[in-house]
Amino acid sequence: MAEPQVATDVKPEQSRKRPRSRSRSRSPPRQRKRPGATARITHAEKEQQEQRRRQREQEQQAALVNAAKDRGIQQGVTNFYNELQQRGRDWRNTESKIKNLRNYNNWAKSVLIHKFSPREDFTPGGGYGSQQQGLMVLDIGVGKGGDLQKWQKAPQRVQRYIGVDPAEVSINQARERHADMRRKNHRTLRADFFVQDGYGESLEKIDAVREVGFDPNVGPAVGGSSRWGGGGFDVVVMMFCMHYAFESLEKANGMLRNTSGALKKGGRFFGVIPNSDVLRENVQRFYEKQEKQEKQDPPQKAESDDSDEKVAHESSVNKESGPQWGNSLYRVHFPTKTAKDGTFRPPFGWKYNYFLEEAVEVPEYVVPFEAFRALAEDYNLELQYKKPLLEIWDEERRDPELGRLSVLMRVSDRPGGELNLSQEEREAVGLYHAFCFYKV
Repeated sequence: MAEPQVATDVKPEQSRKRPRSRSRSRSPPRQRKRPGATARITHAEKEQQEQRRRQREQEQQAALVNAAKDRGIQQGVTNFYNELQQRGRDWRNTESKIKNLRNYNNWAKSVLIHKFSPREDFTPGGGYGSQQQGLMVLDIGVGKGGDLQKWQKAPQRVQRYIGVDPAEVSINQARERHADMRRKNHRTLRADFFVQDGYGESLEKIDAVREVGFDPNVGPAVGGSSRWGGGGFDVVVMMFCMHYAFESLEKANGMLRNTSGALKKGGRFFGVIPNSDVLRENVQRFYEKQEKQEKQDPPQKAESDDSDEKVAHESSVNKESGPQWGNSLYRVHFPTKTAKDGTFRPPFGWKYNYFLEEAVEVPEYVVPFEAFRALAEDYNLELQYKKPLLEIWDEERRDPELGRLSVLMRVSDRPGGELNLSQEEREAVGLYHAFCFYKV
Protein backbone atom coordinates (compact mmCIF):
# COMPACT_ATOMS: atom_id res chain seq x y z
CA MET A 1 0.00 0.00 0.00
CA ALA A 2 1.40 3.40 -0.93
CA GLU A 3 2.22 5.74 1.92
CA PRO A 4 0.26 9.00 2.10
CA GLN A 5 2.13 11.96 0.72
CA VAL A 6 2.71 14.90 3.07
CA ALA A 7 2.86 18.42 1.68
CA THR A 8 6.10 20.16 2.71
CA ASP A 9 5.63 23.57 1.13
CA VAL A 10 2.56 24.68 3.07
CA LYS A 11 3.08 27.92 4.96
CA PRO A 12 2.39 27.94 8.70
CA GLU A 13 -0.45 30.41 8.25
CA GLN A 14 -2.09 28.09 5.72
CA SER A 15 -1.61 25.00 7.86
CA ARG A 16 -3.47 26.43 10.81
CA LYS A 17 -7.00 25.17 11.09
CA ARG A 18 -9.83 27.63 11.35
CA PRO A 19 -12.03 27.25 14.41
CA ARG A 20 -14.97 25.01 13.52
CA SER A 21 -18.30 26.73 13.74
CA ARG A 22 -20.75 25.27 16.14
CA SER A 23 -23.53 25.94 13.64
CA ARG A 24 -23.73 23.80 10.47
CA SER A 25 -25.27 26.65 8.54
CA ARG A 26 -25.00 30.39 8.46
CA SER A 27 -28.81 30.55 8.34
CA PRO A 28 -30.58 31.06 11.65
CA PRO A 29 -32.02 27.88 13.14
CA ARG A 30 -35.55 27.05 11.99
CA GLN A 31 -38.33 27.45 14.45
CA ARG A 32 -39.90 24.17 15.37
CA LYS A 33 -43.63 23.79 15.02
CA ARG A 34 -45.55 23.13 18.15
CA PRO A 35 -47.14 19.67 18.40
CA GLY A 36 -50.51 19.65 16.66
CA ALA A 37 -49.79 22.79 14.64
CA THR A 38 -50.65 21.03 11.40
CA ALA A 39 -54.14 20.46 12.72
CA ARG A 40 -54.77 24.20 12.54
CA ILE A 41 -55.39 23.95 8.74
CA THR A 42 -59.07 24.66 8.29
CA HIS A 43 -61.45 22.68 6.13
CA ALA A 44 -61.74 25.63 3.75
CA GLU A 45 -57.95 25.74 3.34
CA LYS A 46 -57.87 22.04 2.55
CA GLU A 47 -60.57 22.57 -0.06
CA GLN A 48 -58.55 25.41 -1.59
CA GLN A 49 -55.42 23.23 -1.71
CA GLU A 50 -57.33 20.42 -3.38
CA GLN A 51 -58.89 22.85 -5.84
CA ARG A 52 -55.45 24.27 -6.71
CA ARG A 53 -54.11 20.74 -7.22
CA ARG A 54 -56.96 19.87 -9.58
CA GLN A 55 -56.48 23.15 -11.41
CA ARG A 56 -52.76 22.40 -11.90
CA GLU A 57 -53.63 18.98 -13.33
CA GLN A 58 -56.18 20.53 -15.68
CA GLU A 59 -53.68 23.16 -16.80
CA GLN A 60 -51.04 20.50 -17.45
CA GLN A 61 -53.51 18.44 -19.45
CA ALA A 62 -54.60 21.50 -21.42
CA ALA A 63 -50.96 22.36 -22.09
CA LEU A 64 -50.41 18.92 -23.61
CA VAL A 65 -53.44 19.31 -25.85
CA ASN A 66 -52.41 22.83 -26.89
CA ALA A 67 -48.90 21.61 -27.62
CA ALA A 68 -50.35 18.92 -29.86
CA LYS A 69 -52.47 21.57 -31.57
CA ASP A 70 -49.47 23.81 -32.15
CA ARG A 71 -47.52 20.95 -33.73
CA GLY A 72 -50.50 19.97 -35.82
CA ILE A 73 -53.01 17.31 -34.86
CA GLN A 74 -51.26 14.56 -36.81
CA GLN A 75 -48.02 15.08 -34.89
CA GLY A 76 -49.98 15.04 -31.65
CA VAL A 77 -51.65 11.77 -32.62
CA THR A 78 -48.26 10.36 -33.56
CA ASN A 79 -46.82 11.19 -30.15
CA PHE A 80 -49.76 9.66 -28.33
CA TYR A 81 -49.45 6.41 -30.28
CA ASN A 82 -45.68 6.34 -29.83
CA GLU A 83 -46.10 6.60 -26.05
CA LEU A 84 -49.03 4.18 -25.78
CA GLN A 85 -48.31 1.25 -23.48
CA GLN A 86 -48.16 -2.08 -25.33
CA ARG A 87 -50.29 -4.84 -23.83
CA GLY A 88 -50.30 -8.49 -24.75
CA ARG A 89 -53.01 -10.52 -26.49
CA ASP A 90 -53.77 -12.55 -23.36
CA TRP A 91 -54.56 -9.37 -21.43
CA ARG A 92 -56.76 -8.06 -24.26
CA ASN A 93 -58.75 -11.30 -24.43
CA THR A 94 -59.26 -11.79 -20.68
CA GLU A 95 -58.84 -8.70 -18.51
CA SER A 96 -59.70 -5.87 -20.90
CA LYS A 97 -62.91 -4.00 -20.08
CA ILE A 98 -63.58 -3.41 -23.78
CA LYS A 99 -62.70 -6.88 -25.14
CA ASN A 100 -66.22 -7.44 -26.52
CA LEU A 101 -66.21 -4.05 -28.20
CA ARG A 102 -62.77 -4.72 -29.68
CA ASN A 103 -63.86 -8.18 -30.88
CA TYR A 104 -66.85 -6.71 -32.68
CA ASN A 105 -64.81 -3.97 -34.34
CA ASN A 106 -62.32 -6.58 -35.56
CA TRP A 107 -65.12 -8.76 -36.91
CA ALA A 108 -66.66 -5.77 -38.71
CA LYS A 109 -63.30 -5.01 -40.33
CA SER A 110 -63.05 -8.64 -41.45
CA VAL A 111 -66.50 -8.32 -43.02
CA LEU A 112 -65.40 -5.26 -45.01
CA ILE A 113 -62.27 -7.06 -46.22
CA HIS A 114 -64.39 -10.08 -47.18
CA LYS A 115 -66.96 -7.96 -49.07
CA PHE A 116 -64.87 -5.33 -50.82
CA SER A 117 -61.27 -6.46 -51.24
CA PRO A 118 -61.76 -9.08 -54.03
CA ARG A 119 -61.80 -7.91 -57.63
CA GLU A 120 -64.98 -8.33 -59.64
CA ASP A 121 -63.38 -11.05 -61.78
CA PHE A 122 -62.16 -13.01 -58.75
CA THR A 123 -63.04 -16.71 -58.64
CA PRO A 124 -63.39 -18.00 -55.05
CA GLY A 125 -61.34 -21.01 -54.04
CA GLY A 126 -58.17 -19.99 -55.86
CA GLY A 127 -56.06 -19.73 -52.68
CA TYR A 128 -52.31 -19.25 -52.65
CA GLY A 129 -51.75 -22.04 -55.14
CA SER A 130 -53.92 -20.31 -57.72
CA GLN A 131 -52.59 -18.64 -60.85
CA GLN A 132 -54.86 -15.64 -60.29
CA GLN A 133 -53.03 -12.39 -59.76
CA GLY A 134 -53.06 -11.25 -56.14
CA LEU A 135 -54.24 -7.96 -54.71
CA MET A 136 -52.19 -4.81 -54.25
CA VAL A 137 -53.24 -3.26 -50.93
CA LEU A 138 -52.33 0.13 -49.43
CA ASP A 139 -53.21 0.54 -45.73
CA ILE A 140 -53.05 4.21 -44.68
CA GLY A 141 -52.96 4.49 -40.90
CA VAL A 142 -51.80 0.89 -40.51
CA GLY A 143 -50.90 1.38 -36.85
CA LYS A 144 -49.26 -1.67 -35.29
CA GLY A 145 -50.35 -3.97 -38.11
CA GLY A 146 -53.30 -5.39 -36.20
CA ASP A 147 -55.16 -6.26 -39.42
CA LEU A 148 -52.37 -8.33 -41.01
CA GLN A 149 -53.99 -11.63 -40.09
CA LYS A 150 -57.29 -10.43 -41.56
CA TRP A 151 -55.58 -9.69 -44.85
CA GLN A 152 -53.73 -13.00 -44.71
CA LYS A 153 -57.17 -14.67 -44.64
CA ALA A 154 -58.76 -12.43 -47.30
CA PRO A 155 -60.87 -14.24 -49.93
CA GLN A 156 -58.46 -13.16 -52.68
CA ARG A 157 -54.80 -13.53 -51.81
CA VAL A 158 -52.74 -10.39 -51.27
CA GLN A 159 -49.74 -10.15 -53.56
CA ARG A 160 -48.32 -7.05 -51.91
CA TYR A 161 -49.33 -5.10 -48.83
CA ILE A 162 -47.93 -1.64 -48.05
CA GLY A 163 -48.70 0.02 -44.73
CA VAL A 164 -47.97 3.64 -43.82
CA ASP A 165 -48.36 5.42 -40.49
CA PRO A 166 -46.82 8.58 -39.00
CA ALA A 167 -45.98 6.85 -35.69
CA GLU A 168 -42.52 5.26 -35.87
CA VAL A 169 -43.08 3.06 -32.82
CA SER A 170 -46.25 1.64 -34.39
CA ILE A 171 -44.47 0.94 -37.67
CA ASN A 172 -41.68 -0.91 -35.83
CA GLN A 173 -44.29 -3.03 -34.06
CA ALA A 174 -46.01 -3.76 -37.39
CA ARG A 175 -42.71 -4.94 -38.84
CA GLU A 176 -42.11 -7.17 -35.83
CA ARG A 177 -45.62 -8.61 -36.12
CA HIS A 178 -45.10 -9.39 -39.80
CA ALA A 179 -41.69 -10.96 -39.15
CA ASP A 180 -43.25 -13.19 -36.49
CA MET A 181 -45.95 -14.27 -38.95
CA ARG A 182 -43.33 -15.16 -41.55
CA ARG A 183 -41.40 -17.28 -39.05
CA LYS A 184 -44.55 -19.33 -38.45
CA ASN A 185 -45.75 -19.47 -42.06
CA HIS A 186 -43.53 -18.99 -45.11
CA ARG A 187 -46.63 -18.26 -47.19
CA THR A 188 -47.31 -15.07 -45.26
CA LEU A 189 -48.21 -12.16 -47.52
CA ARG A 190 -45.45 -9.82 -48.64
CA ALA A 191 -45.62 -6.62 -46.62
CA ASP A 192 -43.62 -3.40 -46.31
CA PHE A 193 -44.11 -0.63 -43.76
CA PHE A 194 -43.14 3.03 -43.90
CA VAL A 195 -43.22 5.98 -41.50
CA GLN A 196 -45.30 8.46 -43.48
CA ASP A 197 -48.13 10.95 -43.00
CA GLY A 198 -50.78 9.82 -45.46
CA TYR A 199 -52.70 13.12 -45.34
CA GLY A 200 -50.18 15.94 -45.26
CA GLU A 201 -47.59 14.44 -47.63
CA SER A 202 -47.70 12.75 -51.01
CA LEU A 203 -47.13 8.99 -50.96
CA GLU A 204 -45.29 9.37 -54.25
CA LYS A 205 -42.03 9.76 -52.31
CA ILE A 206 -42.20 6.09 -51.21
CA ASP A 207 -40.33 3.90 -53.72
CA ALA A 208 -42.53 0.86 -53.08
CA VAL A 209 -45.68 2.89 -53.79
CA ARG A 210 -44.23 4.12 -57.08
CA GLU A 211 -43.30 0.55 -58.01
CA VAL A 212 -46.91 -0.56 -57.71
CA GLY A 213 -48.13 2.62 -59.41
CA PHE A 214 -49.06 6.12 -58.31
CA ASP A 215 -50.48 9.08 -60.25
CA PRO A 216 -49.74 12.39 -58.47
CA ASN A 217 -51.90 14.40 -60.88
CA VAL A 218 -55.36 13.15 -59.93
CA GLY A 219 -58.02 15.50 -58.64
CA PRO A 220 -59.86 18.63 -59.73
CA ALA A 221 -58.32 20.31 -62.76
CA VAL A 222 -58.24 24.05 -63.42
CA GLY A 223 -61.39 23.90 -65.52
CA GLY A 224 -63.32 22.04 -62.84
CA SER A 225 -63.20 18.63 -64.53
CA SER A 226 -61.33 15.61 -63.17
CA ARG A 227 -58.36 13.77 -64.57
CA TRP A 228 -58.98 10.09 -65.25
CA GLY A 229 -55.64 8.96 -63.92
CA GLY A 230 -54.77 6.42 -61.29
CA GLY A 231 -52.24 4.03 -59.88
CA GLY A 232 -51.76 0.30 -59.51
CA PHE A 233 -53.45 -0.55 -56.20
CA ASP A 234 -56.64 -2.60 -55.97
CA VAL A 235 -57.46 -1.45 -52.45
CA VAL A 236 -56.82 1.57 -50.24
CA VAL A 237 -58.05 1.07 -46.70
CA MET A 238 -58.33 3.37 -43.65
CA MET A 239 -59.66 1.77 -40.48
CA PHE A 240 -60.65 4.14 -37.64
CA CYS A 241 -58.20 6.85 -38.71
CA MET A 242 -59.49 8.85 -41.68
CA HIS A 243 -61.24 11.43 -39.47
CA TYR A 244 -57.85 13.03 -38.69
CA ALA A 245 -57.76 14.24 -42.31
CA PHE A 246 -60.78 16.45 -41.65
CA GLU A 247 -58.78 18.86 -39.54
CA SER A 248 -58.64 21.03 -42.66
CA LEU A 249 -59.66 21.11 -46.31
CA GLU A 250 -55.99 20.91 -47.25
CA LYS A 251 -55.50 17.64 -45.38
CA ALA A 252 -58.76 16.17 -46.67
CA ASN A 253 -57.66 16.92 -50.23
CA GLY A 254 -54.24 15.44 -49.48
CA MET A 255 -55.84 12.25 -48.19
CA LEU A 256 -58.07 11.89 -51.25
CA ARG A 257 -55.23 12.76 -53.61
CA ASN A 258 -53.15 9.93 -52.14
CA THR A 259 -56.11 7.56 -52.24
CA SER A 260 -57.18 8.25 -55.81
CA GLY A 261 -53.59 8.52 -57.01
CA ALA A 262 -52.88 5.03 -55.69
CA LEU A 263 -56.07 3.30 -56.91
CA LYS A 264 -56.48 1.79 -60.36
CA LYS A 265 -59.81 2.10 -62.16
CA GLY A 266 -62.24 -0.20 -60.38
CA GLY A 267 -60.20 -0.04 -57.18
CA ARG A 268 -61.92 0.10 -53.80
CA PHE A 269 -61.48 2.61 -50.99
CA PHE A 270 -63.09 1.48 -47.74
CA GLY A 271 -62.83 1.98 -44.00
CA VAL A 272 -64.52 3.00 -40.75
CA ILE A 273 -65.09 6.56 -39.52
CA PRO A 274 -67.21 8.35 -36.88
CA ASN A 275 -70.85 8.61 -37.91
CA SER A 276 -71.66 12.30 -38.37
CA ASP A 277 -75.40 11.52 -38.24
CA VAL A 278 -75.01 10.05 -34.74
CA LEU A 279 -72.87 13.00 -33.65
CA ARG A 280 -75.50 15.43 -34.95
CA GLU A 281 -78.35 13.62 -33.16
CA ASN A 282 -76.45 13.60 -29.86
CA VAL A 283 -75.62 17.30 -30.20
CA GLN A 284 -79.30 18.07 -30.72
CA ARG A 285 -80.30 16.00 -27.69
CA PHE A 286 -77.64 17.70 -25.56
CA TYR A 287 -78.95 21.21 -26.28
CA GLU A 288 -82.59 20.15 -25.92
CA LYS A 289 -81.82 18.66 -22.51
CA GLN A 290 -79.79 21.72 -21.52
CA GLU A 291 -82.60 24.12 -22.43
CA LYS A 292 -85.11 21.99 -20.53
CA GLN A 293 -82.93 22.00 -17.41
CA GLU A 294 -82.39 25.76 -17.59
CA LYS A 295 -86.16 26.29 -17.60
CA GLN A 296 -86.80 23.92 -14.71
CA ASP A 297 -83.81 24.45 -12.41
CA PRO A 298 -83.28 27.73 -10.53
CA PRO A 299 -79.81 29.33 -10.61
CA GLN A 300 -77.33 27.42 -8.46
CA LYS A 301 -76.68 29.04 -5.10
CA ALA A 302 -73.56 28.60 -3.02
CA GLU A 303 -74.00 26.92 0.38
CA SER A 304 -71.26 29.02 1.97
CA ASP A 305 -68.85 31.81 1.19
CA ASP A 306 -66.07 29.25 0.67
CA SER A 307 -67.92 27.68 -2.25
CA ASP A 308 -68.74 30.95 -4.07
CA GLU A 309 -65.61 30.78 -6.18
CA LYS A 310 -66.14 27.10 -7.00
CA VAL A 311 -69.74 27.65 -8.13
CA ALA A 312 -68.73 30.63 -10.28
CA HIS A 313 -65.94 28.59 -11.86
CA GLU A 314 -68.24 25.64 -12.66
CA SER A 315 -70.89 27.95 -14.09
CA SER A 316 -68.31 29.57 -16.34
CA VAL A 317 -67.04 26.18 -17.52
CA ASN A 318 -70.58 24.94 -18.26
CA LYS A 319 -71.36 28.08 -20.28
CA GLU A 320 -68.22 27.88 -22.39
CA SER A 321 -68.12 24.10 -22.84
CA GLY A 322 -69.74 22.40 -25.82
CA PRO A 323 -71.91 19.29 -26.11
CA GLN A 324 -70.86 16.13 -24.27
CA TRP A 325 -72.29 12.68 -23.70
CA GLY A 326 -71.25 9.07 -23.16
CA ASN A 327 -71.26 6.26 -20.61
CA SER A 328 -68.76 4.36 -18.45
CA LEU A 329 -66.85 3.10 -21.53
CA TYR A 330 -66.66 6.14 -23.77
CA ARG A 331 -67.22 9.88 -23.77
CA VAL A 332 -67.48 12.56 -26.44
CA HIS A 333 -66.82 16.19 -25.52
CA PHE A 334 -66.77 19.20 -27.83
CA PRO A 335 -64.50 21.83 -26.21
CA THR A 336 -66.51 24.67 -27.75
CA LYS A 337 -70.13 25.26 -28.58
CA THR A 338 -71.61 23.95 -31.83
CA ALA A 339 -74.76 24.79 -33.74
CA LYS A 340 -77.75 23.58 -31.74
CA ASP A 341 -79.20 21.75 -34.74
CA GLY A 342 -76.01 19.67 -35.05
CA THR A 343 -74.90 20.99 -38.42
CA PHE A 344 -71.17 21.28 -38.98
CA ARG A 345 -70.41 24.21 -41.29
CA PRO A 346 -67.87 24.63 -42.69
CA PRO A 347 -67.30 20.85 -42.75
CA PHE A 348 -63.67 20.94 -41.56
CA GLY A 349 -61.97 21.55 -38.24
CA TRP A 350 -64.79 20.43 -35.91
CA LYS A 351 -62.67 19.02 -33.12
CA TYR A 352 -63.96 16.93 -30.25
CA ASN A 353 -62.30 14.83 -27.57
CA TYR A 354 -63.08 11.13 -27.65
CA PHE A 355 -62.28 9.12 -24.53
CA LEU A 356 -62.43 5.32 -24.74
CA GLU A 357 -61.53 3.00 -21.89
CA GLU A 358 -57.99 1.58 -22.35
CA ALA A 359 -57.45 3.35 -25.68
CA VAL A 360 -55.60 6.36 -27.01
CA GLU A 361 -57.12 9.69 -25.92
CA VAL A 362 -56.60 12.35 -28.57
CA PRO A 363 -58.64 15.05 -30.27
CA GLU A 364 -60.60 13.80 -33.27
CA TYR A 365 -62.58 15.51 -36.03
CA VAL A 366 -66.11 15.26 -37.33
CA VAL A 367 -66.42 13.91 -40.89
CA PRO A 368 -69.68 15.39 -42.28
CA PHE A 369 -70.46 12.55 -44.64
CA GLU A 370 -72.14 14.44 -47.45
CA ALA A 371 -69.19 16.83 -47.62
CA PHE A 372 -66.86 13.81 -47.68
CA ARG A 373 -68.87 12.17 -50.48
CA ALA A 374 -68.97 15.36 -52.57
CA LEU A 375 -65.24 15.94 -52.17
CA ALA A 376 -64.48 12.32 -53.07
CA GLU A 377 -66.38 12.72 -56.34
CA ASP A 378 -63.82 15.32 -57.41
CA TYR A 379 -61.27 12.50 -57.29
CA ASN A 380 -63.41 10.03 -59.28
CA LEU A 381 -64.40 8.11 -56.17
CA GLU A 382 -68.04 7.00 -56.27
CA LEU A 383 -69.90 5.93 -53.13
CA GLN A 384 -71.07 2.31 -53.20
CA TYR A 385 -71.67 1.46 -49.55
CA LYS A 386 -72.49 3.22 -46.29
CA LYS A 387 -73.59 1.28 -43.21
CA PRO A 388 -73.74 1.98 -39.45
CA LEU A 389 -71.26 -0.38 -37.84
CA LEU A 390 -73.82 -2.05 -35.60
CA GLU A 391 -76.14 -2.77 -38.54
CA ILE A 392 -73.43 -4.84 -40.23
CA TRP A 393 -74.22 -7.57 -37.69
CA ASP A 394 -77.90 -7.71 -38.64
CA GLU A 395 -76.99 -7.83 -42.31
CA GLU A 396 -74.12 -10.35 -42.26
CA ARG A 397 -74.52 -12.61 -39.22
CA ARG A 398 -76.37 -15.33 -41.17
CA ASP A 399 -73.69 -15.51 -43.85
CA PRO A 400 -72.19 -19.03 -43.46
CA GLU A 401 -68.57 -17.92 -43.50
CA LEU A 402 -68.98 -14.67 -41.59
CA GLY A 403 -71.27 -16.33 -39.05
CA ARG A 404 -68.62 -18.95 -38.27
CA LEU A 405 -66.04 -16.19 -38.06
CA SER A 406 -68.16 -14.35 -35.49
CA VAL A 407 -67.93 -17.38 -33.19
CA LEU A 408 -64.16 -17.71 -33.67
CA MET A 409 -63.75 -14.01 -32.86
CA ARG A 410 -66.00 -14.30 -29.75
CA VAL A 411 -68.59 -11.92 -31.18
CA SER A 412 -71.36 -14.48 -30.73
CA ASP A 413 -71.70 -17.89 -29.09
CA ARG A 414 -73.11 -19.49 -32.24
CA PRO A 415 -73.43 -18.53 -35.92
CA GLY A 416 -76.30 -16.10 -36.32
CA GLY A 417 -76.87 -16.00 -32.56
CA GLU A 418 -77.09 -13.11 -30.15
CA LEU A 419 -74.43 -10.43 -30.17
CA ASN A 420 -72.06 -10.43 -27.18
CA LEU A 421 -72.36 -6.71 -26.53
CA SER A 422 -73.84 -4.88 -23.56
CA GLN A 423 -76.01 -1.81 -24.05
CA GLU A 424 -73.08 0.50 -23.24
CA GLU A 425 -70.86 -1.38 -25.70
CA ARG A 426 -73.55 -1.06 -28.37
CA GLU A 427 -73.65 2.69 -27.77
CA ALA A 428 -69.87 2.90 -28.24
CA VAL A 429 -69.96 0.83 -31.45
CA GLY A 430 -72.89 2.89 -32.70
CA LEU A 431 -70.73 5.99 -32.94
CA TYR A 432 -69.13 4.63 -36.15
CA HIS A 433 -70.13 3.62 -39.64
CA ALA A 434 -68.40 1.91 -42.57
CA PHE A 435 -68.02 3.13 -46.16
CA CYS A 436 -66.76 1.97 -49.52
CA PHE A 437 -66.02 4.00 -52.67
CA TYR A 438 -65.10 2.69 -56.12
CA LYS A 439 -62.60 4.39 -58.43
CA VAL A 440 -64.40 5.20 -61.69
